[in-house]
Amino acid sequence: MAQPSLARSNTEPVQSANARLAGAFLTLCKEATARHQCGQFVEAIANYERILALIPDIHNNFGHALAAAGRHESAGAAFARAIEQKPDFPEALCNWGLALVALDRFDDAEAKYRQAIAVNPRFAGAYNNLGLLLKERGRLAQAKEAIEQAIALSPRNFSYYDNLAAVRPFVAGDPYLAALETAEQDAAGLPPVERVHVNFALAKAYEHLDRPKDSFRRLIEANRFKRAQIAYDEPATLGTMERLRALITGDFIAAREGCGDRSARPIFIVGMTRSGSTLIEQILASHPQVHGAGELPLLDQVTGSLRSLIPSAPAFPEMMLAMGPEHFHALGALYRDGIAQRSPDAARVTDKMTGNFLSVGLIHLALPNAAIIHAVRDPADTCVSNFSTHFTSGHEHTYDLAELGRYYRHYRQMMAHWRAVLPRGRIMDVHYENLVSDLEGMARRIVAHCGLEWDARCLDFHRAERPVRTASAAQVRMPIYRHSVERWRKYQDFLGPLFAGLGPFAPSTREPANAGN
Repeated sequence: MAQPSLARSNTEPVQSANARLAGAFLTLCKEATARHQCGQFVEAIANYERILALIPDIHNNFGHALAAAGRHESAGAAFARAIEQKPDFPEALCNWGLALVALDRFDDAEAKYRQAIAVNPRFAGAYNNLGLLLKERGRLAQAKEAIEQAIALSPRNFSYYDNLAAVRPFVAGDPYLAALETAEQDAAGLPPVERVHVNFALAKAYEHLDRPKDSFRRLIEANRFKRAQIAYDEPATLGTMERLRALITGDFIAAREGCGDRSARPIFIVGMTRSGSTLIEQILASHPQVHGAGELPLLDQVTGSLRSLIPSAPAFPEMMLAMGPEHFHALGALYRDGIAQRSPDAARVTDKMTGNFLSVGLIHLALPNAAIIHAVRDPADTCVSNFSTHFTSGHEHTYDLAELGRYYRHYRQMMAHWRAVLPRGRIMDVHYENLVSDLEGMARRIVAHCGLEWDARCLDFHRAERPVRTASAAQVRMPIYRHSVERWRKYQDFLGPLFAGLGPFAPSTREPANAGN
């Protein structure tokens, strides 16, 4: 979710690669056919050989498209075919690694990245991808070395600096900081996407150097450029929440109680991103009976599959009105089977797709015995942390302070609605501030809420070796800390639009800012 890992894609832009391949392929096919029909067999053979030489590139681009569509198994097969025909094809090896990461096959993915580097030791993208994978696996020193190598090979790719800032602090006199500041001074000559990376990286660097005002000024610039590059339909997004609150009433829930699948295996962790959900999952995943599956798109996928069984049903959330008891049960069974594939032997499997807060009512009816945990954090801290994060995709509401505040306000209203219409105690609120001040007490409550016996290993969450694929990947490798509490106060001079959007969730007391330069 959470880190700017867009640089994981091919070194050549997909559009230009496809245009190049399509043009060359069509031209060669026409020439080969014409020469063949005219009896010019030697010339036709030469053209056919050139066509066959393009096939690995076609398989590679086919795999890239499959992966973008979420079909990672099929994408891996396409990359494998490319490598069969062209073993020394570093781009296909690197993309294969990406598909393997998506399938949680981390050892195999690391091997593919290293193969790509062996074929082309100057392949900056492969070093970058390797560094991101090593970060997710908690091998931060090796991640730093790999990303620094990517920068050495491609010093004008500023996404690499952004990635580096996530695995090592910037210090005074840092050559990487100097490179970023030089780039920012010449920003007019940079493409907008690179200006986003430069400013996000500078924001992190200035935060490391305790220069909060400089840091937030860079964040404002980074988010301004990012917001100009994306489409966000705020009325439609907030309207979905409003319709959910109107449609899924207490009477609606009561009339359908008890019809879902009875599995207790799923644990849903919902809420806003950057609210402590990764820490909650890491604590649970340190329990020997729990598998931490990360952010799963599974609920959306099975809901889409179910909708095909109700042809007349509208899209979510209105589709819930067309669902009978058998549909809620089928949805729960589909989800149960889906997480079983993630870890067949685990008693519990976590799904920390935080955006599932929209579907809490659906989860309750489809999986009445599944645990639901709501990760909650101070509203201003949550929003500042989101505004500080360059997400790989989605989260379009996070790049403008006013829009972010309004989204947060609607999200909290949505969660208040679920608490009002669902049975008492169905949702466990876990406040980040309570978790970091009383780790053991809160961890025991979380484990009990999931129907498990206490295990002291949950307190050693930072020692767990499982991969963590969010913006918190580095933070959860450290023991608990409190310096993120009330972080917003350092930036309050800039937060007027956010506070206006938050409305009743804005801080009630704001102290005079005494931040640095």
